[in-house]
Amino acid sequence: MLKSLEELIKIIRSKKKSNPNKSYTKQLLNSKKLCLKKVREELDELIEAIQNKKQEKQEAADLIYHLFVFFEVNNIKIEDVMNELKNRQSISGLEEKSNRG
Repeated sequence: MLKSLEELIKIIRSKKKSNPNKSYTKQLLNSKKLCLKKVREELDELIEAIQNKKQEKQEAADLIYHLFVFFEVNNIKIEDVMNELKNRQSISGLEEKSNRG
């Protein structure tokens, strides 16, 4: 399961070198504005799908893809995000929230 996510991240990163006329991912990588717009759209579509109990998995997959591209566009490495989540495992949610606020 996690191997599929790792492969998706590798594909997204490899698209940085591709032709924007032939790669949707490259178009997203070239435009923070477009990428942000797509993340917002996909989140709205996922919420609607969950409410309607229709195509939830497909919309969740779309959101994950667009979110990972958004991370790349903004130089947020998924490895760093995963390390942050790992660091939080030993802290309760309430304690973590109070440390940030």
